[in-house]
Amino acid sequence: MLAQVRERFDQQRFEARAGDLDSLPLAAGEVDAVLANMVLHHAPDPARTIREMARPLKPGGRLVITDADSHTHEWLRTEQHDRWLGFERTDIARWFREAGLEDVTVADTNEVCSPTAECGTKAAITIFLARGRKAA
Repeated sequence: MLAQVRERFDQQRFEARAGDLDSLPLAAGEVDAVLANMVLHHAPDPARTIREMARPLKPGGRLVITDADSHTHEWLRTEQHDRWLGFERTDIARWFREAGLEDVTVADTNEVCSPTAECGTKAAITIFLARGRKAA
């Protein structure tokens, strides 16, 4: 995944780093933005992960997360190791605010994630885009 990110983004302006969701390899106030795509549903504690993603932001820095809306496809827990079956947008907005973020929005991406189970069952899971700015 890091190789794909490095191919798609300008390496003069963007740096991809591997790390643990509970302890990102970033100093407090180090970065202008943190981006997370479809990672939150794998986090042991999503609210804590959002706080950790907000921690390295400079004042005015942005946190942007895309992930799955709440769904009932239980097979994703075993087949794709999902810890969470998506999220309620109100919870995401609250967790952003509790992490010290302002101007929080959680909106449609008009995208659908369509995983297929080993048995052939297909899912159609809507995706949200959450954004917030670190308070000054």
